[in-house]
Parts: sequence; structure tokens; C-alpha cells
Amino acid sequence: MRIVQKFGGTSVGSLERIRSTADIVQAELKRGNQIAVVVSAMSGETNRLITMAKEISETPADREMDAMVATGEQVSAALLSMELQSRGISAYSFNGSQAGFRTNGDFVRARIKGVQADHLIDHLERHEVPVVTGFQGIDEHGNITTLGRGGSDTSAVALAIAVNADVCDIYTDVDGIYTTDPRIVSQARKMDKISYEEMLEFASLGAKVLQTRSVELAMRFDMPVHLRSSFDLVAGTLVSKEDETMERAAISGVAYNRDEAKITIVGIPDQPGIAAKVIGPVAEAGINVDVIVQNVSELGHTDLTFTVPRSDYKQTMEIMGRLRESMSARDLKGDDSVAKVSVIGVGMRSHAGVAQKMFQVLADESVNIQMITTSEIKVTVVIEEKYVELAVRSLHTAFGLDRDEASV
Repeated sequence: MRIVQKFGGTSVGSLERIRSTADIVQAELKRGNQIAVVVSAMSGETNRLITMAKEISETPADREMDAMVATGEQVSAALLSMELQSRGISAYSFNGSQAGFRTNGDFVRARIKGVQADHLIDHLERHEVPVVTGFQGIDEHGNITTLGRGGSDTSAVALAIAVNADVCDIYTDVDGIYTTDPRIVSQARKMDKISYEEMLEFASLGAKVLQTRSVELAMRFDMPVHLRSSFDLVAGTLVSKEDETMERAAISGVAYNRDEAKITIVGIPDQPGIAAKVIGPVAEAGINVDVIVQNVSELGHTDLTFTVPRSDYKQTMEIMGRLRESMSARDLKGDDSVAKVSVIGVGMRSHAGVAQKMFQVLADESVNIQMITTSEIKVTVVIEEKYVELAVRSLHTAFGLDRDEASV
């Protein structure tokens, strides 16, 4: 069996943790498996490097930032290789360029164009261990580029695809995907398996266990991802394609995201293309717009409400302030104390009444719904942030997630 193992910052956060990580690699080798490893920087190292850069310059060049922060993963890869070598294991560290990661030229947020991994496959077939830096690659001009926060997950999945691995094991400080945040609901259960689509919804709604781009890549190439803990070596959660032979419960879990702000521009002309005129300048500023609601036209005017990440609230309000004047809008309103709560499950495709039940549960708890959006496997509402925990606990219980089987 060929496995790509990815270890996050906490898994390589100290020499003791690196030795424990080496134990995991060695155990899989003893089982006869071929192992390639992808590592993150030691926990806190990337932030330390960024802080130093900001002390030199308030606006450091992106090219130099990438060259600097990429060193964090190189330290982890070299140290882990040294530890494996000290145990008599043939292991070799590779930075992104040496591993064959080719990216576009977008510094700080590069995307992987391809992985030239034939030489890594040769190492695997000799039962040697390539230890590869995550989060980085090289562009067509030979510049070091990084993939953005969480990019090591994407590196691991891309490597697993390139070397034709059977599975990509993502080791982190949690032992799997839960039906909701165990810090809010103590009865939350770890899921043995979750579909790519469900995991994408969880990731996009603030579940920071797996990076969204890594799940998208895994789904596109049908690469199974096993999320597990490097601190507690038990079975985790397998992210894979939907098992069509199973009778699925309506709801797999409840997710939430507090990082939300809501903006409403009131009394704009109701005419074709008006939504594009409002949202366009926000998108051009690199701000992600999420839930969008346009009110019914009244006397030739309409209101448009949308949500953005809370960190982008101030900038978005400034953009909308300028737009309000140019469009002669009647008013501009903002609220940075909202949150999203969602129920997620591929079983929604064959179960009716999920949305109605969700709305009734929230009504019974006197939680007012401000906005609603749906997809084939998700219903999301925007509510006041102060009601998040109440909403999550109530929905988790109402859909039977506290028990062994969920219900409508």
C-alpha cells in the first residue's frame, strides 16, 4: 500500500513531537507500506517569521515573504529526515522545487499547476521515505511561491495524486470530523466516514480541520483522505466519495461560522445588472461575498443584503459608502455581530422537510432568522452571533445527532 502522510505544525512542533511523528512513519514502514511524508512548519514558526518581516517593513514584498516563510517547512523536513535516518531508515528531505511542485506566479496565494514526481516514486519503490515540504512550490521563473494558509493539506493531496497513493493520511491535533464542535456540544460524535461534498461544506463553514482547496482537489481526483490524530493513534474520519449503497441519514452534522458580517444597501434602482454593480467592486477588492438576498422591488427600487468575512467588514463598508453616493441609494446598513449556522447532509437529497424542521427548531428557541441560503445538501441561516451556541445545540439534538442515528 502506498500512503502519503501529512503532519501539521503541532505534530512537528518540538523535537519530542518530531520523534513521535517518526514513530508513526516507522510503524507504517514495518507494515510493508510505501510512505511519503509532507510536513508543515513547526507550530508558531510561520507567525514568528511574519512578525520579523513586519518589523523590517510594514509592506514587505510578496516575493521575499514567500522566500522567507518557506524556510519553516524546510526545517521540519530536514529534522524529521535526520530522525528517521538515525533509526536506519533511508529518508531524504525535499523542498517544494526539488519535489517537483510547479505553481503559477501568484506569490503568497499560488496554485499548483502540476507535480513532477517520477523521482519520488523511484524512492518509494525502493522503500525510501521522501519527506517533502508542504505549502510551497516554484513558478516558471524559478521563484519560490507559497500556497497560502493551510496550503500543506493541498500539497499532501496533490502529492498523493501525483505518486498514485492509495490514501492521503492527514495527521493533526484532532482525531476526526465531528457532527459539530465538541466544545459546544459534548454529545457530538466522531464520524467514521464523510463524503467529499459534505466535507467541503463543513470546511467552507469554518470547520478548520481540512483546508477547502485540499478537499476540492481530493474530490476531483477521487483521492481518499483519512483525517486522524498524531497524538492518539485511533481510526479517524475517512473523506471519500459518497457510498451510494448506504441509506443515509438526512443530516450528518451542524456547522457554524462566527466570522461573518452583514451589509445592506437600501433603495437602489431595480434594474438589470444592479446586483453585479453592487457586488462587482467588492469582488474586485478580493473580498469573498457569501449569502446574498435581494428584496422584492418596491416603486422601482430594491434592497440588497450580503455577507462577507468579518475581517473584511470595514473595507466593504467603505466600498459600499462610495457606491451609495454614486447610485443615490437611500441608506447603508452594516452589522458585524452575525453568524452562520448550517445543517449539512447528503441525505437531504432523499429526505423532505429538513429546512422546515430547522426553521421550527430555531423559532421554538426564539432565534430570529435574518437570511437563508440552501444547496442540495445544506441549509444555512444567518442569525445574531449571541444565539450561535443555542442554535447549534438545539439543532444537533433535534436532528438526532446526539444518538447513534440521525433523523428527520
